[in-house]
Amino acid sequence: MLSLDEKLEELLTKYQDTPGALIPVLQQAQEIYGYLSPELIRIISSRLRIPTSRTYGVATFYSQFHLKPRGRHIIKVCQGTACHVRGGSKLMEVLKNYLGAQPGETTEDLKFTLETVACLGACGLAPVVMINDQTVGQLTPEKVLQKITTCE
Repeated sequence: MLSLDEKLEELLTKYQDTPGALIPVLQQAQEIYGYLSPELIRIISSRLRIPTSRTYGVATFYSQFHLKPRGRHIIKVCQGTACHVRGGSKLMEVLKNYLGAQPGETTEDLKFTLETVACLGACGLAPVVMINDQTVGQLTPEKVLQKITTCE
């Protein structure tokens, strides 16, 4: 069973009688734990007096919420038109092979989570990958591997 640490207890106490607090509570709980486990969702639902099904519904509707552990490093590969034309799919293939993970998955060692995004808004630098909060452009398969090996 998940023990309530001080931060979570403080969060739930602060919001337990606040209508409409579900999304801020989920956001802050995810900041504390990195993801929303089934047990955490049950605790939040209970303390906010909200049906668990509703909490799961909100957590699964918004892409900002994650129900599984994520890697320490998040790699987002742009799949927009400019990136696709300039080799974005090659970047994705080399990353899938190197990491042993498909888009939407996290490596077993919890180092990396691989994701696709529709556009990163840096079309002039295509193909583009975002590693954590850093956007890196004009990549080749070799360059993208060099970038992620510096994260390890």
